[in-house]
Amino acid sequence: MPEADYGFLSIVPIILTLGIAVWTQNVIIGLFTGVFCGVVLLNGFNPVMTLSLMVSDYFVPQMISPGNAGILVLMCFIGGFVALIEKSGGAVAFATKMTHVITNRFKAQIATWMTGIAIFFSDLGTPLIVGPIYRPITDKLKISRVKLAWIVDTTSSPVAVLIPFIGWGVYSMALIETQYLEIGVTEPAFDAYVSAIPFQFYSIFAILMVPLVAFSGYEFGPMARAEQRAQANAVLTDDSGLEVDDTMSHPNAKAIFVWLPLVVMVSVLFYLLVPLGFPLNSVPSLAFRGALSSAYFYSAVTLIVLMMMFGVKSFKESMAIYFTGVGKMVSILMILVMAWSLSSIGKNLGTPQYIISLADGTFAPYLIPVTAFLFGAVMSFATGSSWGTYAIMMPLIIALADALGAPMHVSIGAVLSGGMFGDHCSPISDTTILSASGAGCSQFDHVRTQLPYELLNGSICVVSYITAGITESNLVFIPGMVLLGLSLYMMNKVAGVKIHNTSAI
Repeated sequence: MPEADYGFLSIVPIILTLGIAVWTQNVIIGLFTGVFCGVVLLNGFNPVMTLSLMVSDYFVPQMISPGNAGILVLMCFIGGFVALIEKSGGAVAFATKMTHVITNRFKAQIATWMTGIAIFFSDLGTPLIVGPIYRPITDKLKISRVKLAWIVDTTSSPVAVLIPFIGWGVYSMALIETQYLEIGVTEPAFDAYVSAIPFQFYSIFAILMVPLVAFSGYEFGPMARAEQRAQANAVLTDDSGLEVDDTMSHPNAKAIFVWLPLVVMVSVLFYLLVPLGFPLNSVPSLAFRGALSSAYFYSAVTLIVLMMMFGVKSFKESMAIYFTGVGKMVSILMILVMAWSLSSIGKNLGTPQYIISLADGTFAPYLIPVTAFLFGAVMSFATGSSWGTYAIMMPLIIALADALGAPMHVSIGAVLSGGMFGDHCSPISDTTILSASGAGCSQFDHVRTQLPYELLNGSICVVSYITAGITESNLVFIPGMVLLGLSLYMMNKVAGVKIHNTSAI
């Protein structure tokens, strides 16, 4: 508990964090400013001493906490493995195999969609791999570049956030666990994340929308006009589109580079966790992280051996790639440490209690999820960062949901979905930019044609979160999917344009 009642001042660090993050479009700067401000409020203004206290009282304690340290180590293992699998050429070989079954427009869209889902381990790798590989095929079948960009974008981050054992899930679980400890919730973070998956409405609906649109053959809005131009041989294009990066492909690479390491990963996980009761019983967080770290390590070893066997990379080259991948995780680790520190400062200032006092009696608990979704969407859209949005929103929403009795798993799912919604629509998001480049269209055209589809999805999410907030049922996504299908049908009836998806090469 805080030693004094800071009142409105207790939320100033959060306000500064949000404002600076949006203004600079850099979440790390925003979090650093928020932590700095919090330390000043607690200890008085002394710039030199404040920086010293930030490190000694917040950053270091958060880093050496056993639970947090386990997360930081695990994220490094994940970064190394993802870099290896991206640079092995296996994902490109896998995607190329998928193109052999394509004979018409419908199959091209579904094959692109399935390939993007299969390369779930790397949200940023999907546009770099899938877009350039499928672009010649979709051009030949007169599928617009912006349509390809939409499919690639939809199968990057929205897929990754639904997988609990890759970077997205591990990162989010770290935020959940820290806040759970602050408020005294004993549920394991893994269980909470898995339970929140059915409530990640935006990602579920976004992934479902691609086959629905491909099957119906209808398009609406700017996408319909782009598809009509493509049919008339005026493909919406941009000659600056990315080609397959030479460092991500190799003539000797095989599809086995993708599936065998993943089989090893799952096998190691089950070997270590089943004796502890997984998946029927909860597993201690440290045991889960240790098992997952081992799984990623042996998957990386398997991939390195495969690359050496097939003459793709030498051991020295593989290790260089691995440690480069570990190095790329530094910014993510910085966000985590500062998010944990901001949460700790908020506890000392009484931030959650102040926000709860403002909402208590004036805010219906069932509206917490839809509010989290909308606020998360706005912040993520403005910053282009869903991970940064999670770092700021997750502690606040969990504390608010716990205090007001709102459905916790629905609220967590709403934060994850809101961050994804804004990120998916944002013109400054990494995946938005890479998807446009990978498909060979302009960033502006990609955002403009994709936005009506995502706004339709977001509108259905609003209805779904209000419903889930009231019922707390993890089956709400089913009527949500039905509503999505009906909404697409009505849009097609009113303003849709039929594109003949059976047109063959």
